[in-house]
Amino acid sequence: MFDLSKIDWSILDLSTLDLASVPETQWKALLALAVAAIAWRGLRRASAKTSNTLANVHGPGGASFLQGHYSLLFNNDAWSYHRSLAQQHGRAFRVKGTFGQDVLYTYDPKAMHHILLKDQHMYEEPEVFSSNATVTFGPGVLSVVGDRHRKQRKMLNPVFSVTHLRHMVPTFFGVAKQLGDTFMKKASKGPQEIDMVTWMTRAALEIVAQSGLGTSFSPVTEEHPEHSFITAVKELGPLMTVLLLPRLLVVPPVFKYNLGGAWLQRLVVNLVPWKAVHQMRDVIDTMHQTSLDIFEQKRNALAQDDSDVEQRQDIMSILMRENKKASLEDRLSDAEVLGQMSIHQDVQSKLRAELREAYENFGDEPDHDQLVGLPYLDAVCRETLRLFPPVATILRETQVDAMLPFSTPVKGSKNEEMSEVLIPRGSAILISILASNTDPEIWGSDSYEWKPERWLSPHPKAVTDAHIPGVYSNLMTFSGGGRSCIGFKFSQLEMKVILYTLIRQLQFSLPEQKIYWQMTVISSPTIDPTLSDLRPQMPLLVSLAEES
Repeated sequence: MFDLSKIDWSILDLSTLDLASVPETQWKALLALAVAAIAWRGLRRASAKTSNTLANVHGPGGASFLQGHYSLLFNNDAWSYHRSLAQQHGRAFRVKGTFGQDVLYTYDPKAMHHILLKDQHMYEEPEVFSSNATVTFGPGVLSVVGDRHRKQRKMLNPVFSVTHLRHMVPTFFGVAKQLGDTFMKKASKGPQEIDMVTWMTRAALEIVAQSGLGTSFSPVTEEHPEHSFITAVKELGPLMTVLLLPRLLVVPPVFKYNLGGAWLQRLVVNLVPWKAVHQMRDVIDTMHQTSLDIFEQKRNALAQDDSDVEQRQDIMSILMRENKKASLEDRLSDAEVLGQMSIHQDVQSKLRAELREAYENFGDEPDHDQLVGLPYLDAVCRETLRLFPPVATILRETQVDAMLPFSTPVKGSKNEEMSEVLIPRGSAILISILASNTDPEIWGSDSYEWKPERWLSPHPKAVTDAHIPGVYSNLMTFSGGGRSCIGFKFSQLEMKVILYTLIRQLQFSLPEQKIYWQMTVISSPTIDPTLSDLRPQMPLLVSLAEES
Protein backbone atom coordinates (compact mmCIF):
# COMPACT_ATOMS: atom_id res chain seq x y z
CA MET A 1 0.00 0.00 0.00
CA PHE A 2 1.18 3.53 -0.66
CA ASP A 3 0.98 6.37 1.85
CA LEU A 4 -2.02 8.57 1.01
CA SER A 5 -0.68 11.23 3.39
CA LYS A 6 2.15 11.94 0.96
CA ILE A 7 -0.13 12.87 -1.91
CA ASP A 8 -0.36 16.56 -2.72
CA TRP A 9 -4.13 16.96 -2.96
CA SER A 10 -3.87 20.74 -3.34
CA ILE A 11 -3.69 20.29 -7.11
CA LEU A 12 -7.38 19.35 -6.99
CA ASP A 13 -8.42 22.63 -5.30
CA LEU A 14 -10.83 20.65 -3.11
CA SER A 15 -11.93 23.85 -1.38
CA THR A 16 -14.42 24.32 -4.19
CA LEU A 17 -16.16 21.02 -3.50
CA ASP A 18 -19.62 21.31 -1.99
CA LEU A 19 -20.67 17.82 -0.89
CA ALA A 20 -23.42 19.17 1.33
CA SER A 21 -25.41 20.19 -1.74
CA VAL A 22 -25.44 16.66 -3.15
CA PRO A 23 -27.46 13.72 -1.74
CA GLU A 24 -25.27 11.11 -0.03
CA THR A 25 -26.12 8.33 -2.48
CA GLN A 26 -25.15 10.50 -5.44
CA TRP A 27 -21.79 11.71 -4.16
CA LYS A 28 -20.89 8.18 -3.04
CA ALA A 29 -21.69 6.92 -6.53
CA LEU A 30 -19.54 9.67 -8.02
CA LEU A 31 -16.73 8.81 -5.62
CA ALA A 32 -16.98 5.15 -6.59
CA LEU A 33 -16.75 6.10 -10.28
CA ALA A 34 -13.65 8.20 -9.62
CA VAL A 35 -11.99 5.42 -7.62
CA ALA A 36 -12.77 2.93 -10.38
CA ALA A 37 -11.23 5.23 -12.99
CA ILE A 38 -8.10 5.72 -10.88
CA ALA A 39 -7.83 1.97 -10.27
CA TRP A 40 -8.19 1.28 -14.00
CA ARG A 41 -5.41 3.75 -14.69
CA GLY A 42 -3.18 2.14 -12.07
CA LEU A 43 -3.74 -1.37 -13.42
CA ARG A 44 -3.00 -0.17 -16.94
CA ARG A 45 0.28 1.32 -15.78
CA ALA A 46 1.20 -1.76 -13.75
CA SER A 47 0.45 -4.14 -16.60
CA ALA A 48 2.29 -2.10 -19.23
CA LYS A 49 5.43 -3.64 -20.61
CA THR A 50 8.51 -2.36 -18.78
CA SER A 51 12.15 -2.28 -19.76
CA ASN A 52 15.27 -2.55 -17.67
CA THR A 53 16.90 -0.20 -20.13
CA LEU A 54 14.44 2.64 -19.48
CA ALA A 55 14.34 1.86 -15.77
CA ASN A 56 18.13 2.08 -15.74
CA VAL A 57 18.21 5.68 -17.02
CA HIS A 58 19.17 8.09 -14.25
CA GLY A 59 16.81 10.78 -12.99
CA PRO A 60 15.68 12.86 -10.01
CA GLY A 61 14.20 11.45 -6.82
CA GLY A 62 11.36 12.78 -4.74
CA ALA A 63 8.44 11.31 -6.67
CA SER A 64 5.17 10.17 -5.11
CA PHE A 65 3.48 6.96 -6.29
CA LEU A 66 0.20 8.54 -7.38
CA GLN A 67 1.45 11.73 -9.04
CA GLY A 68 5.09 10.89 -9.72
CA HIS A 69 6.98 14.07 -10.58
CA TYR A 70 3.93 15.53 -12.35
CA SER A 71 2.94 17.72 -9.41
CA LEU A 72 6.41 19.30 -9.64
CA LEU A 73 6.57 19.45 -13.44
CA PHE A 74 3.05 20.76 -14.01
CA ASN A 75 2.33 23.52 -11.53
CA ASN A 76 2.04 27.27 -11.88
CA ASP A 77 5.57 27.98 -10.64
CA ALA A 78 7.52 25.10 -12.21
CA TRP A 79 9.95 27.25 -14.24
CA SER A 80 12.89 26.86 -11.86
CA TYR A 81 12.25 23.13 -11.43
CA HIS A 82 12.42 22.50 -15.18
CA ARG A 83 15.59 24.59 -15.45
CA SER A 84 17.26 22.76 -12.55
CA LEU A 85 16.40 19.38 -14.09
CA ALA A 86 18.07 20.35 -17.36
CA GLN A 87 21.14 21.71 -15.60
CA GLN A 88 21.55 18.72 -13.26
CA HIS A 89 20.59 15.79 -15.48
CA GLY A 90 21.41 16.79 -19.06
CA ARG A 91 19.43 16.35 -22.25
CA ALA A 92 17.73 13.05 -21.39
CA PHE A 93 16.72 11.47 -18.08
CA ARG A 94 13.93 9.53 -16.42
CA VAL A 95 11.12 11.01 -14.34
CA LYS A 96 8.11 9.33 -12.80
CA GLY A 97 4.55 9.67 -14.08
CA THR A 98 1.32 8.63 -12.40
CA PHE A 99 1.33 5.30 -10.56
CA GLY A 100 5.10 4.92 -10.82
CA GLN A 101 5.27 4.92 -14.63
CA ASP A 102 8.73 5.57 -16.09
CA VAL A 103 8.69 8.65 -18.33
CA LEU A 104 11.56 9.82 -20.52
CA TYR A 105 12.20 13.58 -20.28
CA THR A 106 14.31 14.81 -23.18
CA TYR A 107 15.38 17.77 -25.29
CA ASP A 108 18.18 15.94 -27.07
CA PRO A 109 18.20 17.08 -30.75
CA LYS A 110 18.80 13.61 -32.21
CA ALA A 111 16.12 12.02 -30.04
CA MET A 112 13.63 14.76 -30.99
CA HIS A 113 14.47 14.24 -34.67
CA HIS A 114 13.55 10.56 -34.42
CA ILE A 115 10.43 11.18 -32.31
CA LEU A 116 9.00 14.03 -34.37
CA LEU A 117 10.33 13.39 -37.88
CA LYS A 118 12.15 10.20 -38.85
CA ASP A 119 10.07 7.74 -36.80
CA GLN A 120 7.06 9.90 -36.03
CA HIS A 121 4.64 7.04 -36.75
CA MET A 122 6.16 5.24 -33.75
CA TYR A 123 5.53 8.16 -31.41
CA GLU A 124 1.99 9.54 -31.30
CA GLU A 125 0.10 11.97 -29.14
CA PRO A 126 -0.69 10.10 -25.90
CA GLU A 127 -4.17 8.88 -25.19
CA VAL A 128 -4.54 11.32 -22.29
CA PHE A 129 -3.94 14.27 -24.64
CA SER A 130 -6.07 13.13 -27.58
CA SER A 131 -9.01 12.19 -25.35
CA ASN A 132 -8.98 15.53 -23.51
CA ALA A 133 -8.52 17.49 -26.75
CA THR A 134 -11.45 15.65 -28.35
CA VAL A 135 -13.69 16.30 -25.34
CA THR A 136 -12.72 19.99 -25.38
CA PHE A 137 -12.42 20.84 -29.08
CA GLY A 138 -13.96 17.94 -30.99
CA PRO A 139 -12.28 15.57 -33.49
CA GLY A 140 -10.12 18.22 -35.17
CA VAL A 141 -6.50 18.26 -36.30
CA LEU A 142 -5.36 18.94 -32.71
CA SER A 143 -6.92 15.79 -31.28
CA VAL A 144 -7.05 13.01 -33.89
CA VAL A 145 -4.08 10.73 -34.64
CA GLY A 146 -2.81 8.43 -37.38
CA ASP A 147 -4.48 8.44 -40.80
CA ARG A 148 -7.29 10.75 -39.64
CA HIS A 149 -4.71 13.36 -38.65
CA ARG A 150 -2.81 13.03 -41.93
CA LYS A 151 -6.06 13.41 -43.88
CA GLN A 152 -6.99 16.58 -42.01
CA ARG A 153 -3.49 18.07 -42.41
CA LYS A 154 -3.64 17.38 -46.14
CA MET A 155 -6.91 19.30 -46.38
CA LEU A 156 -5.73 22.19 -44.19
CA ASN A 157 -2.18 22.77 -45.45
CA PRO A 158 -3.09 24.91 -48.50
CA VAL A 159 -5.15 27.43 -46.49
CA PHE A 160 -2.20 28.09 -44.15
CA SER A 161 0.31 28.64 -46.95
CA VAL A 162 2.20 31.91 -47.43
CA THR A 163 0.36 32.39 -50.72
CA HIS A 164 -2.97 32.44 -48.94
CA LEU A 165 -1.69 34.47 -45.97
CA ARG A 166 -0.76 37.29 -48.32
CA HIS A 167 -4.46 37.83 -49.01
CA MET A 168 -5.19 38.02 -45.26
CA VAL A 169 -2.91 40.96 -44.47
CA PRO A 170 -5.61 43.67 -44.99
CA THR A 171 -7.93 41.80 -42.63
CA PHE A 172 -5.19 41.57 -39.98
CA PHE A 173 -4.48 45.30 -40.26
CA GLY A 174 -8.17 46.15 -40.06
CA VAL A 175 -8.41 44.58 -36.61
CA ALA A 176 -5.01 45.92 -35.51
CA LYS A 177 -6.12 49.46 -36.37
CA GLN A 178 -9.21 49.06 -34.16
CA LEU A 179 -6.93 48.00 -31.31
CA GLY A 180 -4.51 50.85 -32.01
CA ASP A 181 -7.31 53.44 -32.12
CA THR A 182 -8.67 52.14 -28.79
CA PHE A 183 -5.26 52.45 -27.13
CA MET A 184 -4.59 55.87 -28.71
CA LYS A 185 -7.93 57.14 -27.42
CA LYS A 186 -7.07 55.99 -23.90
CA ALA A 187 -3.47 57.28 -23.99
CA SER A 188 -4.51 60.70 -25.31
CA LYS A 189 -5.66 61.47 -21.75
CA GLY A 190 -2.20 60.70 -20.36
CA PRO A 191 -0.49 57.40 -19.42
CA GLN A 192 -3.11 54.72 -18.82
CA GLU A 193 -2.88 51.30 -17.20
CA ILE A 194 -4.39 48.81 -19.65
CA ASP A 195 -4.78 45.06 -19.22
CA MET A 196 -2.99 43.56 -22.22
CA VAL A 197 -4.57 40.11 -21.78
CA THR A 198 -8.08 41.47 -22.27
CA TRP A 199 -7.33 43.53 -25.36
CA MET A 200 -4.74 41.31 -27.03
CA THR A 201 -7.03 38.31 -26.65
CA ARG A 202 -9.88 40.24 -28.20
CA ALA A 203 -7.70 41.38 -31.10
CA ALA A 204 -6.14 37.95 -31.70
CA LEU A 205 -9.48 36.13 -31.68
CA GLU A 206 -11.15 38.79 -33.82
CA ILE A 207 -8.41 38.24 -36.41
CA VAL A 208 -9.10 34.50 -36.20
CA ALA A 209 -12.83 35.14 -36.49
CA GLN A 210 -12.57 37.30 -39.60
CA SER A 211 -9.73 35.59 -41.48
CA GLY A 212 -10.28 32.08 -40.13
CA LEU A 213 -14.03 31.74 -39.70
CA GLY A 214 -15.37 34.45 -41.99
CA THR A 215 -17.35 36.14 -39.23
CA SER A 216 -16.87 38.73 -36.47
CA PHE A 217 -17.08 38.24 -32.73
CA SER A 218 -17.12 41.94 -31.86
CA PRO A 219 -15.14 45.05 -32.90
CA VAL A 220 -12.09 45.70 -30.71
CA THR A 221 -13.44 48.90 -29.17
CA GLU A 222 -14.62 50.02 -25.75
CA GLU A 223 -18.10 50.57 -27.13
CA HIS A 224 -18.56 46.88 -27.89
CA PRO A 225 -18.69 44.22 -25.15
CA GLU A 226 -16.46 41.18 -25.19
CA HIS A 227 -18.00 38.22 -27.04
CA SER A 228 -18.87 35.17 -24.93
CA PHE A 229 -16.56 32.98 -27.03
CA ILE A 230 -13.57 35.19 -26.13
CA THR A 231 -14.48 35.09 -22.43
CA ALA A 232 -14.67 31.31 -22.62
CA VAL A 233 -11.26 31.00 -24.31
CA LYS A 234 -9.63 33.15 -21.60
CA GLU A 235 -11.05 30.88 -18.89
CA LEU A 236 -10.08 27.63 -20.64
CA GLY A 237 -6.35 27.56 -19.85
CA PRO A 238 -6.66 28.22 -16.10
CA LEU A 239 -9.45 25.65 -15.77
CA MET A 240 -7.37 23.02 -17.58
CA THR A 241 -4.65 23.57 -14.98
CA VAL A 242 -7.02 23.34 -11.99
CA LEU A 243 -8.48 20.12 -13.38
CA LEU A 244 -5.12 18.58 -14.33
CA LEU A 245 -5.32 15.45 -12.17
CA PRO A 246 -8.87 14.39 -13.12
CA ARG A 247 -8.03 15.12 -16.77
CA LEU A 248 -5.09 12.73 -16.45
CA LEU A 249 -6.87 9.97 -14.53
CA VAL A 250 -10.59 10.06 -15.34
CA VAL A 251 -11.11 11.43 -18.86
CA PRO A 252 -9.02 8.87 -20.84
CA PRO A 253 -10.83 5.68 -19.70
CA VAL A 254 -14.25 7.32 -19.82
CA PHE A 255 -13.60 8.57 -23.35
CA LYS A 256 -11.91 5.41 -24.62
CA TYR A 257 -14.68 3.06 -23.51
CA ASN A 258 -17.49 5.63 -23.74
CA LEU A 259 -18.51 4.69 -20.21
CA GLY A 260 -22.23 5.29 -19.71
CA GLY A 261 -22.71 7.09 -23.02
CA ALA A 262 -22.96 10.84 -23.58
CA TRP A 263 -26.15 11.35 -21.56
CA LEU A 264 -24.77 9.66 -18.44
CA GLN A 265 -21.43 11.41 -18.73
CA ARG A 266 -23.26 14.73 -18.91
CA LEU A 267 -25.35 13.79 -15.88
CA VAL A 268 -22.24 12.90 -13.90
CA VAL A 269 -20.59 16.21 -14.83
CA ASN A 270 -23.71 18.07 -13.69
CA LEU A 271 -23.77 16.18 -10.38
CA VAL A 272 -20.08 16.50 -9.49
CA PRO A 273 -19.97 18.97 -6.56
CA TRP A 274 -17.01 20.89 -7.97
CA LYS A 275 -17.39 24.42 -9.28
CA ALA A 276 -14.39 24.15 -11.61
CA VAL A 277 -15.95 21.16 -13.40
CA HIS A 278 -19.16 23.13 -14.00
CA GLN A 279 -17.17 26.11 -15.25
CA MET A 280 -15.29 23.88 -17.69
CA ARG A 281 -18.60 22.42 -18.88
CA ASP A 282 -19.96 25.90 -19.56
CA VAL A 283 -16.78 27.01 -21.34
CA ILE A 284 -16.86 23.99 -23.67
CA ASP A 285 -20.60 24.48 -24.29
CA THR A 286 -20.04 28.13 -25.27
CA MET A 287 -17.15 27.32 -27.61
CA HIS A 288 -19.03 24.43 -29.22
CA GLN A 289 -22.28 26.34 -29.72
CA THR A 290 -20.51 29.36 -31.23
CA SER A 291 -18.59 27.12 -33.64
CA LEU A 292 -21.73 25.16 -34.49
CA ASP A 293 -23.71 28.32 -35.27
CA ILE A 294 -20.98 29.56 -37.64
CA PHE A 295 -20.62 26.15 -39.28
CA GLU A 296 -24.36 25.69 -39.84
CA GLN A 297 -24.68 29.16 -41.34
CA LYS A 298 -21.85 28.49 -43.79
CA ARG A 299 -23.01 24.98 -44.66
CA ASN A 300 -26.52 26.18 -45.47
CA ALA A 301 -25.18 29.01 -47.62
CA LEU A 302 -22.83 26.61 -49.42
CA ALA A 303 -25.68 24.18 -50.08
CA GLN A 304 -27.63 27.00 -51.72
CA ASP A 305 -24.61 27.96 -53.88
CA ASP A 306 -24.46 31.36 -52.21
CA SER A 307 -22.07 33.42 -54.36
CA ASP A 308 -20.80 35.29 -51.30
CA VAL A 309 -19.63 32.07 -49.66
CA GLU A 310 -18.09 30.86 -52.93
CA GLN A 311 -15.94 33.99 -53.09
CA ARG A 312 -14.93 34.27 -49.43
CA GLN A 313 -11.23 33.71 -48.68
CA ASP A 314 -11.45 32.94 -44.97
CA ILE A 315 -10.01 29.59 -43.89
CA MET A 316 -13.30 27.94 -42.96
CA SER A 317 -15.04 28.88 -46.24
CA ILE A 318 -12.12 27.56 -48.29
CA LEU A 319 -11.96 24.38 -46.21
CA MET A 320 -15.68 23.71 -46.65
CA ARG A 321 -15.51 24.37 -50.41
CA GLU A 322 -12.52 22.07 -50.86
CA ASN A 323 -14.09 19.42 -48.64
CA LYS A 324 -17.19 19.50 -50.83
CA LYS A 325 -15.03 18.80 -53.90
CA ALA A 326 -12.93 16.07 -52.24
CA SER A 327 -13.44 12.37 -52.85
CA LEU A 328 -15.46 10.43 -50.29
CA GLU A 329 -12.24 8.84 -49.03
CA ASP A 330 -10.56 12.20 -48.35
CA ARG A 331 -13.65 14.13 -47.28
CA LEU A 332 -13.89 15.25 -43.65
CA SER A 333 -17.02 14.62 -41.61
CA ASP A 334 -19.01 17.60 -40.31
CA ALA A 335 -17.64 16.91 -36.82
CA GLU A 336 -14.05 17.01 -38.13
CA VAL A 337 -14.59 20.31 -39.96
CA LEU A 338 -16.22 21.76 -36.85
CA GLY A 339 -13.26 20.60 -34.73
CA GLN A 340 -10.85 22.91 -36.59
CA MET A 341 -12.23 25.79 -35.19
CA SER A 342 8.80 41.99 -20.18
CA ILE A 343 9.39 45.48 -21.33
CA HIS A 344 12.61 46.86 -22.79
CA GLN A 345 12.50 50.59 -23.59
CA ASP A 346 15.74 50.47 -25.61
CA VAL A 347 14.37 47.70 -27.79
CA GLN A 348 11.07 49.55 -28.15
CA SER A 349 12.91 52.66 -29.30
CA LYS A 350 15.01 50.75 -31.83
CA LEU A 351 11.98 48.86 -33.11
CA ARG A 352 9.91 52.04 -33.26
CA ALA A 353 12.56 53.70 -35.40
CA GLU A 354 12.50 50.81 -37.87
CA LEU A 355 8.70 50.80 -37.99
CA ARG A 356 8.45 54.55 -38.52
CA GLU A 357 10.92 54.33 -41.38
CA ALA A 358 8.83 51.52 -42.86
CA TYR A 359 5.74 53.69 -42.44
CA GLU A 360 7.38 56.43 -44.52
CA ASN A 361 8.06 53.89 -47.27
CA PHE A 362 5.02 51.61 -47.12
CA GLY A 363 2.32 53.53 -45.24
CA ASP A 364 0.18 52.19 -42.41
CA GLU A 365 -0.58 48.90 -44.17
CA PRO A 366 2.51 47.26 -45.73
CA ASP A 367 1.96 44.07 -47.70
CA HIS A 368 3.08 40.64 -46.51
CA ASP A 369 6.57 40.68 -48.03
CA GLN A 370 7.30 44.23 -46.86
CA LEU A 371 6.23 43.38 -43.31
CA VAL A 372 8.18 40.13 -42.96
CA GLY A 373 11.22 41.83 -44.47
CA LEU A 374 11.71 44.19 -41.51
CA PRO A 375 14.80 42.72 -39.80
CA TYR A 376 14.50 44.08 -36.26
CA LEU A 377 10.77 43.36 -36.05
CA ASP A 378 11.57 39.81 -37.13
CA ALA A 379 14.38 39.55 -34.56
CA VAL A 380 12.12 40.72 -31.71
CA CYS A 381 9.47 38.15 -32.63
CA ARG A 382 11.95 35.27 -33.02
CA GLU A 383 13.72 35.99 -29.73
CA THR A 384 10.43 36.27 -27.87
CA LEU A 385 9.23 32.95 -29.30
CA ARG A 386 12.59 31.38 -28.41
CA LEU A 387 12.74 32.42 -24.76
CA PHE A 388 9.02 32.46 -23.99
CA PRO A 389 7.33 29.56 -25.82
CA PRO A 390 3.59 29.54 -24.98
CA VAL A 391 3.74 25.76 -24.38
CA ALA A 392 6.74 24.53 -22.37
CA THR A 393 6.47 20.78 -23.01
CA ILE A 394 4.75 18.30 -25.32
CA LEU A 395 3.99 14.61 -24.77
CA ARG A 396 4.39 11.59 -27.00
CA GLU A 397 3.61 7.91 -26.43
CA THR A 398 5.41 5.00 -28.08
CA GLN A 399 3.21 2.88 -30.33
CA VAL A 400 5.79 0.06 -30.55
CA ASP A 401 9.00 -0.90 -28.74
CA ALA A 402 11.48 1.71 -30.02
CA MET A 403 15.25 2.03 -29.77
CA LEU A 404 15.81 5.76 -29.36
CA PRO A 405 19.30 7.20 -30.12
CA PHE A 406 20.80 10.33 -28.54
CA SER A 407 23.34 12.89 -29.72
CA THR A 408 24.70 13.08 -26.16
CA PRO A 409 25.01 9.75 -24.27
CA VAL A 410 22.49 9.19 -21.49
CA LYS A 411 23.70 8.31 -18.00
CA GLY A 412 22.56 5.11 -16.35
CA SER A 413 21.80 4.64 -12.67
CA LYS A 414 25.42 3.49 -12.12
CA ASN A 415 26.79 6.41 -14.12
CA GLU A 416 27.39 4.30 -17.23
CA GLU A 417 26.79 5.93 -20.61
CA MET A 418 24.20 4.74 -23.15
CA SER A 419 24.01 6.05 -26.72
CA GLU A 420 20.51 4.62 -27.20
CA VAL A 421 17.68 3.46 -24.96
CA LEU A 422 14.90 0.95 -25.55
CA ILE A 423 11.57 2.69 -24.95
CA PRO A 424 8.78 0.10 -24.50
CA ARG A 425 5.43 0.40 -26.22
CA GLY A 426 3.00 2.54 -24.23
CA SER A 427 5.74 4.63 -22.60
CA ALA A 428 5.37 8.38 -22.23
CA ILE A 429 8.01 10.80 -23.50
CA LEU A 430 8.07 14.39 -22.30
CA ILE A 431 9.79 16.73 -24.77
CA SER A 432 10.90 20.04 -23.27
CA ILE A 433 10.44 22.87 -25.76
CA LEU A 434 11.66 25.34 -23.15
CA ALA A 435 14.91 23.45 -22.41
CA SER A 436 15.70 23.00 -26.11
CA ASN A 437 15.15 26.70 -26.84
CA THR A 438 17.44 27.74 -23.96
CA ASP A 439 20.10 25.02 -24.16
CA PRO A 440 23.42 26.80 -23.37
CA GLU A 441 25.35 24.23 -25.43
CA ILE A 442 23.39 25.41 -28.48
CA TRP A 443 22.53 29.04 -27.81
CA GLY A 444 25.53 30.03 -25.70
CA SER A 445 26.09 31.22 -22.14
CA ASP A 446 23.50 33.98 -22.60
CA SER A 447 20.77 31.51 -23.62
CA TYR A 448 18.49 32.60 -20.76
CA GLU A 449 18.71 36.28 -21.73
CA TRP A 450 16.36 38.08 -24.13
CA LYS A 451 18.59 39.48 -26.90
CA PRO A 452 16.91 40.20 -30.25
CA GLU A 453 20.31 41.14 -31.68
CA ARG A 454 21.32 37.46 -31.77
CA TRP A 455 19.10 37.12 -34.85
CA LEU A 456 20.77 39.96 -36.78
CA SER A 457 23.95 37.99 -37.49
CA PRO A 458 24.61 34.43 -38.68
CA HIS A 459 23.88 31.71 -36.13
CA PRO A 460 26.77 30.19 -34.18
CA LYS A 461 27.98 26.86 -35.55
CA ALA A 462 26.46 25.05 -32.54
CA VAL A 463 22.96 26.14 -33.60
CA THR A 464 23.23 24.88 -37.17
CA ASP A 465 25.08 21.71 -36.18
CA ALA A 466 22.40 20.77 -33.64
CA HIS A 467 19.84 20.12 -36.41
CA ILE A 468 16.88 21.01 -34.20
CA PRO A 469 13.81 19.38 -35.81
CA GLY A 470 11.51 22.33 -35.18
CA VAL A 471 9.45 23.66 -38.07
CA TYR A 472 10.51 27.24 -37.29
CA SER A 473 13.95 28.85 -37.12
CA ASN A 474 15.96 26.18 -35.21
CA LEU A 475 13.39 26.41 -32.43
CA MET A 476 10.97 23.91 -30.94
CA THR A 477 8.31 26.55 -30.17
CA PHE A 478 5.95 25.25 -32.87
CA SER A 479 7.17 21.63 -32.58
CA GLY A 480 8.16 19.70 -35.72
CA GLY A 481 7.12 16.95 -38.09
CA GLY A 482 3.57 15.96 -38.98
CA ARG A 483 2.11 17.35 -35.75
CA SER A 484 3.86 20.71 -35.84
CA CYS A 485 1.68 23.78 -35.39
CA ILE A 486 -0.12 24.18 -38.71
CA GLY A 487 -0.86 27.85 -38.03
CA PHE A 488 2.64 29.01 -37.05
CA LYS A 489 2.96 31.37 -40.04
CA PHE A 490 -0.49 32.77 -39.24
CA SER A 491 0.56 33.53 -35.65
CA GLN A 492 3.83 35.17 -36.73
CA LEU A 493 1.98 37.42 -39.15
CA GLU A 494 -0.52 38.31 -36.43
CA MET A 495 2.31 39.29 -34.04
CA LYS A 496 4.02 41.48 -36.61
CA VAL A 497 0.87 43.28 -37.73
CA ILE A 498 -0.09 44.19 -34.16
CA LEU A 499 3.44 45.29 -33.23
CA TYR A 500 3.73 47.36 -36.43
CA THR A 501 0.51 49.16 -35.58
CA LEU A 502 1.07 49.71 -31.83
CA ILE A 503 4.81 50.26 -31.26
CA ARG A 504 4.99 52.91 -33.98
CA GLN A 505 2.59 55.16 -32.05
CA LEU A 506 2.65 54.02 -28.43
CA GLN A 507 5.10 53.34 -25.61
CA PHE A 508 4.64 50.53 -23.09
CA SER A 509 6.12 50.32 -19.58
CA LEU A 510 5.72 48.19 -16.48
CA PRO A 511 3.28 49.24 -13.74
CA GLU A 512 4.16 49.39 -10.06
CA GLN A 513 2.89 45.89 -9.29
CA LYS A 514 5.02 42.95 -10.34
CA ILE A 515 3.86 40.64 -13.12
CA TYR A 516 4.33 36.90 -12.64
CA TRP A 517 4.23 34.28 -15.35
CA GLN A 518 2.37 31.07 -14.61
CA MET A 519 3.39 27.74 -16.12
CA THR A 520 -0.19 26.83 -16.93
CA VAL A 521 -1.12 24.66 -19.94
CA ILE A 522 -0.50 27.78 -22.01
CA SER A 523 1.78 30.10 -20.02
CA SER A 524 -0.08 33.18 -18.79
CA PRO A 525 0.65 36.33 -16.75
CA THR A 526 -0.86 37.35 -13.41
CA ILE A 527 -0.35 40.01 -10.76
CA ASP A 528 -1.10 37.58 -7.92
CA PRO A 529 2.22 36.73 -6.17
CA THR A 530 0.75 33.52 -4.71
CA LEU A 531 -0.15 32.30 -8.22
CA SER A 532 -3.45 31.07 -6.80
CA ASP A 533 -5.59 33.39 -8.93
CA LEU A 534 -5.45 31.71 -12.32
CA ARG A 535 -7.20 34.53 -14.16
CA PRO A 536 -4.62 35.92 -16.61
CA GLN A 537 -3.85 39.60 -16.13
CA MET A 538 -1.09 41.80 -17.51
CA PRO A 539 -1.51 45.51 -16.83
CA LEU A 540 0.92 47.80 -18.65
CA LEU A 541 1.24 51.56 -18.68
CA VAL A 542 0.49 52.86 -22.16
CA SER A 543 1.40 56.36 -23.31
CA LEU A 544 1.80 58.19 -26.59
CA ALA A 545 5.25 57.70 -28.09
CA GLU A 546 7.35 60.82 -28.58
CA GLU A 547 7.85 62.01 -32.11
CA SER A 548 11.35 61.36 -33.42
